[in-house]
Parts: sequence; structure tokens; C-alpha cells
Amino acid sequence: MCGRFTRFHTWPDIHRMYRLTDSERGRNTEARYNIAPTEGVLFVTAGDGDFQSVRTGIWWLTPFWAKERPKFPTFNARSEEAADKPAFRDAFRQKRCLIPADGFYEWTKNAEDGGKDPWFIHLPGDQPFSFAGLWAHNSALDITSCTILTAAAQEPMRQLHDRQPIILAPDAYDSWLDPATSVADAKKLLKQDLDGDLQFHRVGREVNSTRNGTDHSRLIGPLNPL
Repeated sequence: MCGRFTRFHTWPDIHRMYRLTDSERGRNTEARYNIAPTEGVLFVTAGDGDFQSVRTGIWWLTPFWAKERPKFPTFNARSEEAADKPAFRDAFRQKRCLIPADGFYEWTKNAEDGGKDPWFIHLPGDQPFSFAGLWAHNSALDITSCTILTAAAQEPMRQLHDRQPIILAPDAYDSWLDPATSVADAKKLLKQDLDGDLQFHRVGREVNSTRNGTDHSRLIGPLNPL
């Protein structure tokens, strides 16, 4: 699963990752180190022509037909089921997206005190990447939203959890975003991932909180640096 993630790369980094129009070049965004479900996030969709578009929405998918924001969690969607689940199937067909990030958190139970120990998971060199996601716009509620797709964990993430978010390989970006890509082909694209390249280290429990002041760069530092 993915319950919190980070996005601290700069806008030029985002521009290099995707095919955005020149009008996007002057844009800037604040670094984030503790993004939680229901908060606003950036995500990338198919745009006009060969270009891609950046949108902002809530990280908690609200289907276009919903009369209220779902009370059950929709910030993650199981990739094995998403194409068939009512909350996600329309988005899986036509509204696939990429969610830029630098890392995410997972938790394990501490055997000594029973508390939750957070781990920061990232690619080598903290290089930016894209979660495979889905998005929706509910015009009646005026809500734009998204979700992150997950899959069964592989090594090394299996050491922490049995699920993990899908980090899509850049070669799959265009086809994943293309609404013309069939559901069957989109499912195959989800196998093109970077999840086997992940690294992780323990971080302090301050990341467990989302109160004011707990969104800063120290959150991702190793708990016991060498």
C-alpha cells in the first residue's frame, strides 16, 4: 500500500520527466515530505496532441458518479481488481495518470513497545519517479481526485509489507496515459515497474503525525545515521 509519500524535487525536474507545454515552465511548487490521504497532490494526465498536462486534485478518488466523497478508503486501488471495481473501473478505462514523487513511507510494528516504526522508501539517489494512478472529476461535487495503484510486494519491499505502490517505468508513461490503450494492455503495462530497485531506511516516528510542523526535510533522514 501507500499511506504517505514525498515530493521534494523541483519544477524543472517535473518538466524533464514529462512532455509539458512551455506555459508550464514558470510554475513552481512547494517541497512536501509528509503528504497524507485527502491532501492536494499533483498528477499528470494525457494532454492536447503529444503534450501531457499537470493537474491538482485530492488524493482520495471520488468517482464521477458519486453523490459524496467515499467514506471507505480510495487513496489506494489494488491493481488486480481496479478495472472491475465500481469506484475505479471508469478511471481505469479512460483516466489513467502518473503521480510524481521521490519516496514513500511504510510502517512495521516494533516488537518492544508495539509502536509503528516508519521507513522511508526511495530509488537510488532519491531520483524522482511516477506512481501509476487513476483520476476522476466529479462535476456535481466539484472534486478532482486521484488514487495510487498497488500490487503484491516484491523484493526488497516484501521485507516491510505484503503490498506496495506501482512505480511505473518511464518507457510505459505514454501508453499508460493514452486513453486509447485498452484495459488489457494497461494491465500489462503495470508489469513495467521499478519496484525492484527500491531502497529503504528507518526514520523517526515524527512522520506518523500530520499536525502542523511535521512536513520538513528532516523526516526522511535515517534514524541512526552513520
